[in-house]
Amino acid sequence: MYWHDQNAELIIFEPPQSSTIMTKIKDIIQYLETFAPPSYQEDYDNSGLIIGNQLNDLTAAIIALDCTEEVVDEAIKKKCNLIIAHHPIIFRGLKKLTGKSYIERTAIKAIKHDIAIYAIHTNLDHVAKGVNKQIADKLGLVQPKILRPKTNTLQQLTTYIPIENTQEVLAKLHEAGAGMIGNYQNCSFRTAGTGTFLPSENAKPTIGAVGKIEEVNENRVEVIFPAYLKSKILQTLFEAHPYEEVAFYLHDLANQNNEVGSGMIGDLPKPMESEQFIHHLKKIMNVKVVRHTALVKNKISKVALCGGSGSFLLSDAIAQGADMFISGDFKYHEFFDADGRIIIADIGHYESEQFTKELIYNNISEKFANIALHFTGVNTNPIFYA
Repeated sequence: MYWHDQNAELIIFEPPQSSTIMTKIKDIIQYLETFAPPSYQEDYDNSGLIIGNQLNDLTAAIIALDCTEEVVDEAIKKKCNLIIAHHPIIFRGLKKLTGKSYIERTAIKAIKHDIAIYAIHTNLDHVAKGVNKQIADKLGLVQPKILRPKTNTLQQLTTYIPIENTQEVLAKLHEAGAGMIGNYQNCSFRTAGTGTFLPSENAKPTIGAVGKIEEVNENRVEVIFPAYLKSKILQTLFEAHPYEEVAFYLHDLANQNNEVGSGMIGDLPKPMESEQFIHHLKKIMNVKVVRHTALVKNKISKVALCGGSGSFLLSDAIAQGADMFISGDFKYHEFFDADGRIIIADIGHYESEQFTKELIYNNISEKFANIALHFTGVNTNPIFYA
């Protein structure tokens, strides 16, 4: 706040009291999960808070692709009580903590030093501005889109609103996240009709009177929203709607959600010779080795990619006319599946996801300018090249 010193004729700035409020670990988690909702992770995954108390004040955070013992040591040295990793240190349940494996030793050390470990894995892979978009941007792809969109991630809300209240209620629903379809927002559909109701003796009707049948000119309103926002959307509806009892129903949609899914595909600004593009790929991704199939395409124009292990998307890349598919972890026999129709370029799992740290950092720093964020100085890639 500003106040005026009458004697000195100075205007003095006093920081608002809220600036002294400590950021808690849960604040970081909640923000990250608005960007990459946990419901978008694969069934086998274990994203989320793995170790630690989210109610603790945040001292500082380290961002890493993997959480290892060395990264925990680094967190201790730098006085960080949160490690944000892409890969979960624990995928399956632990029955004992005896320190016999690197997973158990990492968990024990983190618990001993009160360091929280949070993983943001396949949910970050699956969002339109996530891991794969980061790679596409580095490679300079034009208008990249999800390679294999997910289905069954959307819901439709249908409700009935008095015509004079429709715009106000819709505005609140849009603000809560309803009505986003691709590059369009505030999307809805409405039809006018007549609503009827008879308030009972215990009712407190906004319109009409107890014991009297009422007819109201209403809009039937339909909006689509991501299913993970269901609670927020319904709460907003109940708060914004003028009726005491709100009539509504929900539908699960099997539609593809083009904002959520696996991999990405896009075009180069200008076609490149296949060998030239391989050299470009090595330079941009800072890799020493690219394992690839025969260069059956003279020019590379359309490129598909998937950070991490993406061989399951090869058929999608072929079907959508990609000249090259970039990913990691291809097995020997899987290279044969290119079958002369596409070039497979395996750059390695770690290498394909290395810019994920940058992605996480940029997202957090845009929202929380007052916290200390560190990139890990530990190379967690378990693979070395002689």
